[in-house]
Amino acid sequence: MPVPHAPEIALHLASEATELWHRTEDELDRIGLPPPYWAFAWAGGQALARYVLDHRYLVEGRTVLDVGSGSGLVAIAAMKAGARRAIAAEIDPFAQTAIAMNAQANGVAVEVLAEDPIGRDDAAWQSVLAGDMCYEQPLAERVTDWLATLAGQGRVVLLGDPGRTYLPRDRLEALAEYRVPTTRALEDFEIKRTTVWRFRQAGGASPVCYLDEA
Repeated sequence: MPVPHAPEIALHLASEATELWHRTEDELDRIGLPPPYWAFAWAGGQALARYVLDHRYLVEGRTVLDVGSGSGLVAIAAMKAGARRAIAAEIDPFAQTAIAMNAQANGVAVEVLAEDPIGRDDAAWQSVLAGDMCYEQPLAERVTDWLATLAGQGRVVLLGDPGRTYLPRDRLEALAEYRVPTTRALEDFEIKRTTVWRFRQAGGASPVCYLDEA
């Protein structure tokens, strides 16, 4: 089905969100399976995908890393926006399968990195994108410290976030804000105000903020 805020992209998504999510949490957790993050188009990823599609110069001709890719939405958006390569970093084997299926459905090639990239420094990654990664404190601290380091090296680093608790807003500046349709089965509102962020530049440069809403 088309992604609500990026209808140029169609994904294999769960149609019964509550049942699938609770089944995984209540039953499959006992055998070590993670929640099916890959089965939903989360607000942070939707906003980031929209921003990349509308600002192609950020990825065009570049090698792009999509961190915690889930469904592959952001990596697919990067390829549709003209990226030379898109690498989807995702440790969940079910998500890895979903990424391959979704890339094929959209007629693009996405490479899967089946390991945790946090802390790595691959010179090939020219643009690094992270959608909705600040929902748990230890993960948020690890990923944002690492992303800040990459941004400090002059790479394009963007985060999409719908107001998660552990987002380090004091280290970021807003680029755009969207009203993203979600589902009450998974979120607290049917429309989430979701922001695309970048890390503040050294020397306290003023934010470059503008509103993109649909």
